[in-house]
Amino acid sequence: MSFFRKILITIWRIWFYILIAVPIIVMFPFLLLFTSKEKYYPQFFFLARIWANIILYGMGFYPIVKKLESPQKGKSYMFVANHTSMIDIMLMLSIVKNPFVFVGKKELAKFPVFGFFYKRTCILVDRGNVKSRNEVFQQAQRRLKQGVSICIFPEGGVPDDESVLLDTFKDGAFRLAIDHQIPIVPLVFYDNKKRFSYTFFSGSLGKMRAKILPFFSTENLNQTHKKQLKENVWEAIYTELKNEETSA
Repeated sequence: MSFFRKILITIWRIWFYILIAVPIIVMFPFLLLFTSKEKYYPQFFFLARIWANIILYGMGFYPIVKKLESPQKGKSYMFVANHTSMIDIMLMLSIVKNPFVFVGKKELAKFPVFGFFYKRTCILVDRGNVKSRNEVFQQAQRRLKQGVSICIFPEGGVPDDESVLLDTFKDGAFRLAIDHQIPIVPLVFYDNKKRFSYTFFSGSLGKMRAKILPFFSTENLNQTHKKQLKENVWEAIYTELKNEETSA
C-alpha cells in the first residue's frame, strides 16, 4: 500500500469519529431530553436513525436493503445480524424503523460523547461477569414489556480473526425471544467487513448491502427448543454469506 493511500485512509478514519461526535453535539439538548425517561425512547430512536445515516452517507457508504419480510409497526422483535465492523450499529439503525434497544458491550461506554448516550440508552453487558449477564436479561425483559424491540449481535462481538465468516452464536438472543414469544429477524450484512473492518489501513467507499431474511417464529416454543432455533438462525445467515463469498 502506498504512503499516499495510507494518509488518505488515516484522514478518512479520523473523519469517521468526527461524524460520530458532531451530530451528537449539535443535537445534545434534544438527546439529553429524550434519554431522561424511557417513555421518550421512540423520540430518541428517531434522532439516532438520523445520526446513523449522517455517518453512513458521510463516510461514502450507500445502504441497499432487500427485504424478504418486513417488520410490522408497533410489534416487538428480536433483531440479530452478523457482526464484523463498528459500522454495523449504524447500518442496523438505518435499516430498522421499529424502535429497538441494543444489547452491547460496556467498553463502548468509554468513548467520549458517544459513550454518554450509549450507556443511557443501551443495555450494557460485561461478558466476563455472570451477574452482569443476568442483569441484561432483566433489563431486556422490562424493555420488551414496554413494546420496544431488542437488537443483539449473537456472535458476542467481532471475531478477532477476520477470515471467520460467521462465528458461533451465544444463547442470549434466543432465550429472550422464546421467553417473550417474539419473532427473530435475521439480517445479513454483506459488505461491512470490506467497507470498514477493524484493520486500520483498509476499507473503501461504496454500496453497503443488507438483507432481511424470513423471520423465525418462537410461538409455542420453550427453552428446550433454544439450541435448534439458534442453529437454524445461524445456518440461514451463514448460507447467505457463503453464497455471496462463492459468487464473488
